[in-house]
Order: sequence, then structure tokens, then C-alpha cells
Amino acid sequence: MEIIKFPNLLPIMMDYEEWLKSKDLEYREGILYMAGVNTVDIAEKYGTPIYVINEDLIRKRYKTLKKELDSVYKNNQIHFAVKANSNLSVLKILKSQGAYFDCSSTGEIYACFKAGISSEKIIYTGNMFTNEDFKFAVENDILVNLDSISQLKRLSKVYEDLGKEKNLISFRINPEFGAGHHSHTITAGKDIKFGILDNQVIEAYSKAREYGFKKFGTHIHVGSGILDPNDFDKASEKYLTIVMKLADTLDIKFDFVDFGGGLGIPYRPKEVPLDLEEYKKVVIKRFKDLIEKVDMDQVDFKIEPGRYITAEASIILTQINTIKDNGYKLFAGVDAGFNTLIRPTMYGSYHHIIVCKKNSKEKTQKYDVVGPICESGDVFGKDRELPELFEGDYLAILDAGAYGFTMSSPYNSRPRPAEVLLNDQKSYLIRKAETFDDLLSHQEIPDHLK
Repeated sequence: MEIIKFPNLLPIMMDYEEWLKSKDLEYREGILYMAGVNTVDIAEKYGTPIYVINEDLIRKRYKTLKKELDSVYKNNQIHFAVKANSNLSVLKILKSQGAYFDCSSTGEIYACFKAGISSEKIIYTGNMFTNEDFKFAVENDILVNLDSISQLKRLSKVYEDLGKEKNLISFRINPEFGAGHHSHTITAGKDIKFGILDNQVIEAYSKAREYGFKKFGTHIHVGSGILDPNDFDKASEKYLTIVMKLADTLDIKFDFVDFGGGLGIPYRPKEVPLDLEEYKKVVIKRFKDLIEKVDMDQVDFKIEPGRYITAEASIILTQINTIKDNGYKLFAGVDAGFNTLIRPTMYGSYHHIIVCKKNSKEKTQKYDVVGPICESGDVFGKDRELPELFEGDYLAILDAGAYGFTMSSPYNSRPRPAEVLLNDQKSYLIRKAETFDDLLSHQEIPDHLK
């Protein structure tokens, strides 16, 4: 199969104001608005730090992606990666758009059920499954996407113990070509824990058939936060070669072929957004050409984006409590910390930071924007060029709708913040802020310490 190569194209960058507007952000008379709502008013009404989610932008991102897939191949399903954002309101928004869902744990499946999502809309792509994981999935008729050949025997026994019919099964294939914004988010390669390698796939599907499974799917996921379509090229080429080998060797007609997620977003103003036209060429059109060539009718094409749909739809509002000049540099201390957004500390990720209210002065200065956590790594941004800041000002940390709240924690015994949803220029509290009592609610003191 020929590897597609793209010419070197000059990047087309939006100017700064257009970049903000693409995220439904704009300044009106010096005040930052999100989805037509005054961010200063939000901060003062609900307190800070707080996650603010734009419902309309989630819908727009989903519709854009769905339209692009439909333009090439109609039998497609977008499975939202619940690990990116598991808020029940977000799941309900996507459910109303017709989305499917990708879960990486039984807790995420439970959240989907609470959002009214039915079993047939869910795929369970976990790893290192326990027998309890399998039991929960099988009892609830959830499709399991296996990560290892060794898991097949245990899963088969769970089906038998529960008296459930062994119908559809899938394996996650590791194409050995990975990509991502950080080494921790690259999910393919021989030294990566995920999936089965090329030399194991025939054995895996042969055993699945021996154990009595009747229908088959297949899956890959190469990494997260990808902006260059070429990063999908070698992996998709290798993956489809494996799919064709399986079909030829075992005479398998797949129900679906799943290309996973990984679609990135521009966190920096000068980053070029993912070119969906090129993504279609390297992934969707290549898939369509293959199934037409091997005469596999009615195969579902699946992808599992998370960040692409929700990341830009949320910001964190935080208040400056300290302006500190140590004679060497300036620090802007805020009430959010890496317990609120861990990505900069964990991955070195960039999140753009802007003021919620511009002051009348044109003077700018460089600040390290830092949180209150008792660690030196609690930094949202170093040497950020910002208008002169003052204690009491509000800042917005952008693109926090994926792996923001879902990776938050009560570290330093700090309760997690509330979440607010914006719709039709109104705000709705969709998750209450935790309290001190919430932090302690599941602790039990033994009698000898009372």
C-alpha cells in the first residue's frame, strides 16, 4: 500500500483576534466574553477558580467533524473519548448530537448510563482489565475492545458464567508507529504497553473464533494531541495492511474498523489547526479505498476524538491574589493550581492565558503565572507577556475542556472547583464546588483513635 506524502505547504495562520473568535472568545470594550457572556460577571457570580464550558462550541466541533466524515464515507461513528470530559451535561450534549462514546473504565461507562446513553453506543477500550471490569461490561452488554491475547480466556469465561452469547469482539492493534504532543501520550510502539503487535494478530483473532465469538472489529490509537495529518500516515498504512491480512488469512469480514482518536487543537496562537481535508486523505479515503478493493460492504468506520470536540469549549477563570516581585522576576499568583489543571505540570503543556479585563495602560510585563500548591512545579506559564496585572484581577486559562476537570485532584486538601455551562447567553451551574466535608466524607476513624 502506497504511503501518502503531502507537499510542504506554507502554514496559514489566523491573526490573534480570529484565533480567539475561533474559540468563541472576544473582547468587548476591554472585557473578555465567552459565548456572548461576560467572564468577569461569571467569576463574580460563582467565585473562582471555576471551569466554564461553552455548549454551542461543543456542538459546532462535533458537527464539523461529522460533516467531514460524511463527505467521504457515510457509515461512520464518532465515539467521544469520555476520559477527556466526563461531565454529565457534556455527555448529554453529545448524546443529543447522535454521538457514540469510547470509555476507558467502568466508571466512565457508569457516567454514560447516568447520562442516558445506551449500551450499543459504547465501546470499552481499557487496558489491564480485571475480571470485575469484564463482568460489569458483559452484564451491561458493552462491547469490549481487548488489549491482550491473555485477556481473551478470562473474558470468555465471564460470558459463559453469566450465560451471555459471545457475539462481537475487538482487539486493539499496536501498529508500532505512534505520535503525540508528549512522550506520555504516544500510545503505539514496541515498547508501549497498549495493544497487540502485528505478529500476534492472527493468533488473537483465531483464538477469539475458537472461543466462540462470531463477529469482529479492530482498533488502533496512536497518540493524543496530533496536529500534523502526516503523523497518522505510517500508522494508518500499517494498520490497514494488518486488517487486509486478517481478512485474507482468516476470511474475517469486520463489522467495524476503528482508527482511535488523537486529533489535536491549536493551544498556541501561532499553531496551525489540524487540516481535516488532509486527515481525510490519509485516514478516511485510504480506508474507503481498501474496503472497496477487498469488497467488505457495510463496514463501520469509527474514530474516538476527545480533545478536538471539548478542549476549546472550556476555560478556567482564576483570580490573582498575589503580585510578587522577588527582584529577579515577577510572579502572578492565582487561586487555581495544578490540582485544577495538571497538564502544564505533567506534560509541560502550553495553555494560553489572557486577562478578563484589559486595563487602560498599554504597558506589558513578563510574569510567571503560578498557583498556590506547595510545589515548585505549580506553574501555568513562564515569562508570559501580559498587560500590567494587579491583585484582584481575573485571568482566563484557555482550552481546558479536555483533561481539565477529569485530571483534577484534591491535592493539598483543596476542594475541586465548580463547573458552569453557557448556553444562549445564560449560565448554569452543572457541578457544585466541593466542600471541606466532601474531602473527608469517606474517611472512617477506628475506635482506638476516637
